Amino acid sequence: MNLPFDLSTGQGAFLAAALLVAAIIRGYSGFGFSAIFIIFAALTTNPIPLIPVVFSCEIAMTLFQARGIRPHIDWSRVTPLLIGAAIATVPAVSIMARLGETEARIAVSLMVLCLSLILLSGWRMTRPVGAIGNVGFGAFAGIANSAGVGGLPTAAFFSAQSVSPAVFRATMIVFLTGIDLLAMPVMGAHGLVGADTLTGIALAFPILGLGVWIGTRLFQVASQSWFRRMVILMLTALSVLNIARVLV
Repeated sequence: MNLPFDLSTGQGAFLAAALLVAAIIRGYSGFGFSAIFIIFAALTTNPIPLIPVVFSCEIAMTLFQARGIRPHIDWSRVTPLLIGAAIATVPAVSIMARLGETEARIAVSLMVLCLSLILLSGWRMTRPVGAIGNVGFGAFAGIANSAGVGGLPTAAFFSAQSVSPAVFRATMIVFLTGIDLLAMPVMGAHGLVGADTLTGIALAFPILGLGVWIGTRLFQVASQSWFRRMVILMLTALSVLNIARVLV
């Protein structure tokens, strides 16, 4: 069987394992799926063509989790965040779509590294964020999402505020699905959505279901703070490794 995106069998197996890990993390924490998979993908191939596959997976996983998260969604945050993301998505995706493989790997890795370091810093906000602040941050998340990592700045933003774990997880899931839906048609207009995308989605869905099932059960028993820190440390290490591989 020929794999999509001209992947070798070894690359396909590696990305399947990365997808399972990323889906478990998403099922547990509500964030990290795109960033984990994209940063793993950058170790072996150009990650940009894979981003529409990742976004489709994000949307599908929201359907798996919709019933359990509905009571915890904070729509007063989600709506202005999505307005800001809508403003930034078109120009950001247009720029990212024009990058070559080396430039794409460096851009994605640098973005992940910077955002991971912000999360590790323990940055906290001293005042509540209003609607204008949420719109502005939504625009920043939309820019990051052009590289498939919109969840990281959003996680940093929510972590810096007093948000309960259930609301954090539910609101993250809905917002990330929204910005993925905004980005998909723009990516399609730039030729990033095609037959390989559909094949990749079909191959990914069984792995997604297993990963989300495992992660959702872990949410009930494992420490949120410890798990998030381990995810961020892994992202930091992988981004540094990616940058080193490109530059050396």
